[in-house]
Amino acid sequence: MAAAVPTITGAGATATPTARLQMHREGAVLVLTISNPAARNTVNPSIYRAAAKAIRAASGFRTVRAIVLTGEGEHFCVGGDLRRLVRQRKLPQSEQLAHSDALNEWVMAMQEAPQPVIAAVEGTAAGSGFSLCLACDLVVAAEDAEFVMSNVNFGLSIDGGGTDSLVRSLPPQAVLEILLGGSVHHARRLHDWGVVNRIVPRGTAYAAALAWAQKLAQGPFDVQARIKELVYAARGRSRREQLEAERGVLVESLYSDESGKRIKEFLTARQKR
Repeated sequence: MAAAVPTITGAGATATPTARLQMHREGAVLVLTISNPAARNTVNPSIYRAAAKAIRAASGFRTVRAIVLTGEGEHFCVGGDLRRLVRQRKLPQSEQLAHSDALNEWVMAMQEAPQPVIAAVEGTAAGSGFSLCLACDLVVAAEDAEFVMSNVNFGLSIDGGGTDSLVRSLPPQAVLEILLGGSVHHARRLHDWGVVNRIVPRGTAYAAALAWAQKLAQGPFDVQARIKELVYAARGRSRREQLEAERGVLVESLYSDESGKRIKEFLTARQKR
């Protein structure tokens, strides 16, 4: 396998003069930064496509062991630009469907990537920005971060898989409270519900997410990828089907060189102690 990922190591992929996706490597961690701070990191279809392309590219390289998604400046992402949506209303619906497909491809790229994807949230995650946060495998949030599914406030439904992600984590009553009211939910409450993994001091979400990603990057690549697959597939399987899937992955991993090496290292270290 190649030692680098040429298509994603540049400074960024320009979407508009003011909105772009920045990409860089921190060792084995790929960092994707939504960069549009003057507009609280609103996103658009060009950013959707750039992010999906970068993650799909990273999926094929074992040198990328984890991914961090964050926003530049004080906010994570407040979703789509309402001014663009106003303009979109004058255009054919088929064009908006294509834009939604691009957002969905970004979400699926994160789920299907073998690497763990960690969201680092400062400030606000709203609308599709909240959905993108939920689509990550793990979430680190600043203690004062705010989350809101604001779509309903503008007469819009949910996009970016927000309904799916929340239903996988919470009972319907809690999901509907978040989606129907369009009100702000603080990081601490979502942490109590299990939607946010870790709460950290303001201004440290990225550093904490990067440190976590670097730690995960030291783990066994193939096994971590298969565990992620098992977790996301479990919802659509019976208990018997999931047991069979786990059985196959366990046997496959047991006979791998990675497992043999790690078991030997553990037993050797224990014997020395």
